[in-house]
Amino acid sequence: MTPRGESPADRRTPLAAALALALLSIPLAAPGVELVPGAATDAPGWLLGPFGDGFGLSPGAYLVLLYAAVTAWLLTVADAERLGPRIVGGLAVALIALFALAPPLLSLDVFSYISYARLGVEEGLNPYEYAPSAIPGDEAASRVEDFRGAVSVYGPLFTLISYPLGALGVPAALWSLKLLAAVSIAGIAALVARLAALRGVEPLGAAAFVALNPLVLVHLVGGAHNDALMMLLATLAIAAALAQRPIAAGAGLVAAIAVKASGALYAPFAVVGSSNRGLLLAALAASGLAVALLSLLLFGSSALEALGVAGNNQSTISRWSVPATLSRFSGIDVDALRLLLGAAYALSVLALLAWVARGADWVRAAGWAAFGLLVASAYMVPWYLIWLLPVAAVSRDRALIAATVALTVFQAVNAVPV
Repeated sequence: MTPRGESPADRRTPLAAALALALLSIPLAAPGVELVPGAATDAPGWLLGPFGDGFGLSPGAYLVLLYAAVTAWLLTVADAERLGPRIVGGLAVALIALFALAPPLLSLDVFSYISYARLGVEEGLNPYEYAPSAIPGDEAASRVEDFRGAVSVYGPLFTLISYPLGALGVPAALWSLKLLAAVSIAGIAALVARLAALRGVEPLGAAAFVALNPLVLVHLVGGAHNDALMMLLATLAIAAALAQRPIAAGAGLVAAIAVKASGALYAPFAVVGSSNRGLLLAALAASGLAVALLSLLLFGSSALEALGVAGNNQSTISRWSVPATLSRFSGIDVDALRLLLGAAYALSVLALLAWVARGADWVRAAGWAAFGLLVASAYMVPWYLIWLLPVAAVSRDRALIAATVALTVFQAVNAVPV
């Protein structure tokens, strides 16, 4: 039945966009071995999964399809309310499942996760002291390239979660991490819909903004990145803080940080914006102390090196980071631009916190802080967008939504080997 005052033609446009997104997602999830870096050497069946050799797409063709999917996503999100919860929810579940069945797309990071787990459970080596290069014959470690000589920069909670998976063997670990990423994205979307309703934002559009974003599907679910789990915990913490549950919020924020250090981004805004600041700070301190003690007990002081991930990444420059792109077009030295943008970001965070202290919406401010970090960072990969998407979706800020869309479009080319 068509809603009162709405013609059937009004609903055909978002339906066509949703159908286009679904159809485009099929080759994006099954592109072929050229877009699956881990399959470059032998392309085993356990790695390629049910889609096998896929469509044999070239990187250029893949990028064209990805931009087309981004366009379909935007049209779907714009009219998500007209589609209704069954179509939007069904599409989100179907596409998340589709990319969960895809081989690990456009990244080798999942093999780093598995390598660190296998260092611990198979070799009895501390992943914060030993790198994948210590087990070169391992099915996972042999597929690690850029970070083969690097110790783990991931939080102790994620390391502990990955240990049992590593004991299952590389194939089972790979598909378990894919499932974890898929469930995390579905959970984030459900939380975003609930938060949106509480904050006066259209829930279906907010959920679709996150779950149907092609970069989320391709990179977070397809690539099985642990940023999905980190952001699920952070979103739970944000929801707890907004529900005036400071103890749960503090514990959730620390759990997010204990998966990946970037989870710390939201903590200062939650604290400054909280009406229960004392309890929230106490929960953060107690939870942080518990995680630190457990980390020292299990991994020693070397586990604290994981907190240096952001600083270490800044010594590497991504071609499609904003500083690197500005440098190419302007001719200005990239290091100078990196320092300038970093200083501007630090000042903007202080200004945003002061804004929150004067009564501004701390979720909105945290969204702008996440956006600023992604713009200022010299090291940028497209799956980092998940740090921004959920808070932007419920921010009640059209300018932040537009900025997030622009960043999605800009990052679509990143990690596609064209």
